[in-house]
Amino acid sequence: MPCTPVPSGSSSALKLLVLSVVSSYAFGLAYEYAAAYYVELSSTHALLVWTKFPIPLLSLVPGVVWSVCRAVAFVALGVYVAYTIVMGSIAASYDRLMQANHFDIDGYFEKATGKRPSTQDKAKCAFLHRMNVGDAPISATPMALAETLSPFVQGLRVTSRKDGPAATPTPGATPFAPPASGAIVVGTIRMGFGHHRIAYAASSWALGSGKATYFHDLLNVESKEAQLIKDMDKLYSAGSRIATEMGGVVERLWGNMSAKQGDENSLRIFYAMAEQIKPLLLGVPKDTPIIASHCLVGLLAVACGFKRVINLVIDNHAQYFIVVPGAINLVQGPTNYHRLLRMGVPPSQLRLAGGWIPKDLVVNLEADCHARIARAAARKPVRLLIPVGGSGAQRTFVTKFVRATGPLLKAGKLQLFLNAADHAHMKAAFLGALAAIGVDNYETVDTIQKVYDFCDARRAGKEPSSAVTLFAFPDYFPAVATTDLVGRVADVLCAKPSELAFYPIPKLNIRRVGDHEAFSAVRSSELGDGTLEARELEDAMAYLHLFVTAPDLLTQMNKSIMVNGKAGLYDGCKVAVECALEK
Repeated sequence: MPCTPVPSGSSSALKLLVLSVVSSYAFGLAYEYAAAYYVELSSTHALLVWTKFPIPLLSLVPGVVWSVCRAVAFVALGVYVAYTIVMGSIAASYDRLMQANHFDIDGYFEKATGKRPSTQDKAKCAFLHRMNVGDAPISATPMALAETLSPFVQGLRVTSRKDGPAATPTPGATPFAPPASGAIVVGTIRMGFGHHRIAYAASSWALGSGKATYFHDLLNVESKEAQLIKDMDKLYSAGSRIATEMGGVVERLWGNMSAKQGDENSLRIFYAMAEQIKPLLLGVPKDTPIIASHCLVGLLAVACGFKRVINLVIDNHAQYFIVVPGAINLVQGPTNYHRLLRMGVPPSQLRLAGGWIPKDLVVNLEADCHARIARAAARKPVRLLIPVGGSGAQRTFVTKFVRATGPLLKAGKLQLFLNAADHAHMKAAFLGALAAIGVDNYETVDTIQKVYDFCDARRAGKEPSSAVTLFAFPDYFPAVATTDLVGRVADVLCAKPSELAFYPIPKLNIRRVGDHEAFSAVRSSELGDGTLEARELEDAMAYLHLFVTAPDLLTQMNKSIMVNGKAGLYDGCKVAVECALEK
């Protein structure tokens, strides 16, 4: 199988070095010949002899200094020429990379913005693509899939790889066989918890459509293509954790990259990756509607030629790389809608839908809000749910915040629901923070059934046995689902302004991970269902005291949520399923 036509970094570096040496030597040699020829001509042609400024000054420069200056100039010229040649070579490889693609991404941008990629753009995209995929072969051979019923979500079918050298047999799996009556595939990638959470939300609505619903996580299809995605995600997750923990300049640089580098080139790189991993989706019939909770899945579906692709656009910050050209792009709010229109996304490929919220949270929205309002009026302890994200970032900020809640816990004004998810380091961090404030009496929930039992008891009016409940799991699914389930019986959701910033739960939006998340907190605040982003501990505690000392803010947020619910602002996944089933 062929590999990417883009040259490797090592070969490009070697080419740059060799060409720099050759070019510098050629410039030096040319200068020596030209100088000798000039001396010969000037001996017989007086007009060629220049004795005015700056020649007298130059004659004062020591010979060694003059020789060094000439050498530096020749090297600089040589490197420039070599750089230009190598850049042109890499840019030419970009053209070869894109020429056989199913979708003309550069033609799309030319129509949207009137611009074609420059040589520098092409070279950047080609080089980063090579960094992403290395020597991985390019294949268009469908990968045989298997399906099995989810042990956690009734009726949901989960895909995996049927066979192959990298496949691990799944107990109870059967060959992938969508029913003749049709199916909906919800495609996702586990990159943190956000994209999976959105995919489960979409699945909850798709299951009610009467169509067979498949949960297709690209990373669950064990293969070299899936490994490419895992390696890319490891870099992003590590960057998020390091930036958040270090703060300061490092966090600002990471935030700038995440918020401002989602340009046209980012989309080109993502689409090139989509063409590279086509076997992950080619085993699905192309007339099956695909709902994508990650733009790479949407781009993959377009690259494979699927007829109906629905892309659930994340965040509240318009960037090119969250768009899927050729798909129906659904957005959660009007800001993304009009900004993406201005960026050239065709109106036929763009719709305003609402937030990506699980069905259970939406249909029970009013009952849950009334229960919270009643608790606030009765001056019950405020139930604060604090989940951590899938990358395990925010440890320092969150643990400081937990320690700061000590006086409110001891006064009986606060209950903490801490979701450490499947992160052992976050469980240890939470336990360390609790020990620091003298809390040794806490309840631990470690299975999904215990989560259901916990929520049922709260809805029945029973208070937790302890002021602190720690949720920690060995498995992935309960780690994601717990926030959705416990959110219904919590009074306030305290989390970074990621996908959770759009949830119909009163929110204390705390320190973001990446500047792109800041805009989601603004959206939440303007809708009246959450606070502005509390980046500092003092700000977070000030909001918490507002929740604890009086019922007004909690009551207002719950009333806003009910108004928003009637306006359909949380119906995004419902709209996505309707779009998927349109004829």
